Amino acid sequence: MSKQFRDWSANQQWLFPPSPQDWLPEGHLVYLILDVVGDLDISSILAHYEKSPQGQPPFNPRMMLALLFYSYCSGVLSSRKIMQRCEDHAAFRIIVASDIPNFRTISDFRKIHFESFQTLFVEVVKLCGEAGLVQLGQLALDGTKIKANASRHKAMSYDRMAAEEQRLQQEIADLMAQAAAADAAEDAQHGAHRRGDELPEELRRRESRLAKIKDAKRRLEERARAAAQAKADELAAQGKTPMVDPQTVLPEPQDQINFTDPESRIMKTSNKGWDQCGNAQAVVSADQVIVACDVTDQANDVQQVEPLLEQLQENLQAMGSSVLTSDDIPTVRPALLGDAGYYSESNTQAIEAAGLDPFLATQRLKHHERLPDEDDNATCNNSDLTPKQQMAKKVRSKRGRETYSRRKVIAEPVFGQIKGVRGIRQFSMRGMKKMRGEWALICLTHNLLKLFRAQTA
Repeated sequence: MSKQFRDWSANQQWLFPPSPQDWLPEGHLVYLILDVVGDLDISSILAHYEKSPQGQPPFNPRMMLALLFYSYCSGVLSSRKIMQRCEDHAAFRIIVASDIPNFRTISDFRKIHFESFQTLFVEVVKLCGEAGLVQLGQLALDGTKIKANASRHKAMSYDRMAAEEQRLQQEIADLMAQAAAADAAEDAQHGAHRRGDELPEELRRRESRLAKIKDAKRRLEERARAAAQAKADELAAQGKTPMVDPQTVLPEPQDQINFTDPESRIMKTSNKGWDQCGNAQAVVSADQVIVACDVTDQANDVQQVEPLLEQLQENLQAMGSSVLTSDDIPTVRPALLGDAGYYSESNTQAIEAAGLDPFLATQRLKHHERLPDEDDNATCNNSDLTPKQQMAKKVRSKRGRETYSRRKVIAEPVFGQIKGVRGIRQFSMRGMKKMRGEWALICLTHNLLKLFRAQTA
């Protein structure tokens, strides 16, 4: 054969040990993450290890954080898959070097320090602000349903629990009668020398399931009473007397709870199906940097505005800036954009009290449906309109249309990048607190990717 090829030997040995820095190009994402992690304030994580100085030295927390950050940036959430990537991917090997943590170590680190991810999220927002990526002229508020780490088939409704509880109690009573009859027969045949405290496997299984159902019923009843108490407090604040005692309220027959993750809820997803989910929320700046984030077990968005506004102010104050003021144009307030799911009169007032200019849709439009070019109430005085009509008029005005149209290019692409590009559609951890911590980690890594792309651009 006349064609010449380069020399190749898969088993070629290195004369000198190679440097990991030579494995990937200089501008690779992993090097940015290593630099960022080296500068983060991780005192809250280090405090955990100060409490238990005994035992074998743990992995360096900064190395574990860099590993989690790069994994989530790559859409790899499973601790087993992260461990596998550490064995056969150059970028992961650059982070861990030759000391690869076990998948259980990775999982435990994430579970133990989930509360610290919110603090680290603010630290990364600060870095984005220093890079000029946090533009506060326009902010958009949006939410998305992310599947919980639980199957919807493991949920049971309140009325079915009552029937199942009755059936299990009857089965347990029958099994106990059978066991007593068998004991009596054995005593008559062999004498009363049997211990008699061994429960049949079938009986243990039914008793365990009965205990779970009773606990689930109790949780549903507590949830219903808490909601009724909140409603009663709201009526009392308005000077009205509640019609029923909150402590006597029972759940609706169709109310459900999940045995795997009781804190998640059945929610309607974007594909018009139903699944066990958490409602993930985000406030996004004009450069698609997430500046506030949260997860709730409530399917609707209307009650999420005030908590997110509080967190937004806290995060911006931690950054050393405030959304309330603008030195350049003091008369112009930053706009907060939200779809119809966030509109209410009280939310409008809360947004204005926070120093923001609300642009909230008041109705959902069908696909390709457009609002009329001219306002129906253009000749009406604002004093003649209800607050909802005033907001509708504001959004339909020329300025309102131009401003509100930015919502779909600020907030919506963020969830597309998280779900569609990185493939993050399900939480790895269970329980609302842990889901909040993981969502902060997901949003943190989204901001890291924005910072990385801005630098490479």
